[in-house]
Amino acid sequence: MYEMIVGLNIIDDKSYSNYREEMTPLLRNYQGGFRYDFKVSEVLKNEEGRPINRVFAIYFGSKELMDKFFSDDKYLQIKKKFFETSVGATTIISGYER
Repeated sequence: MYEMIVGLNIIDDKSYSNYREEMTPLLRNYQGGFRYDFKVSEVLKNEEGRPINRVFAIYFGSKELMDKFFSDDKYLQIKKKFFETSVGATTIISGYER
C-alpha cells in the first residue's frame, strides 16, 4: 500500500465537496481511500510556505496504482471541473509505503 499526507488550501468548500464526491468511486477502483481528514485552523510550521487549511491521508494499493489514478482521463476531468476551482494550494507533505 502507498500513502501520502497532503495539505491543501481549500478556497471553495462546496466545490471541493463535489470533487471528493465525484472522485471517490474512481479512487476505490485503484484500491484507494482516505484514512484521515482534518480541517486545520492553525499551522504552526510550514516549510514550503503555501497556506494549508485541510490535511488528509490518502492511500492506494501501490505507488503504480496511484500514478495510474492521477493520470486517468476521468480523474483529470473531475479535477478540472471541481478541484482547480476549489483549491488554492497543494502541499505534498509525505509519501511512503505502508
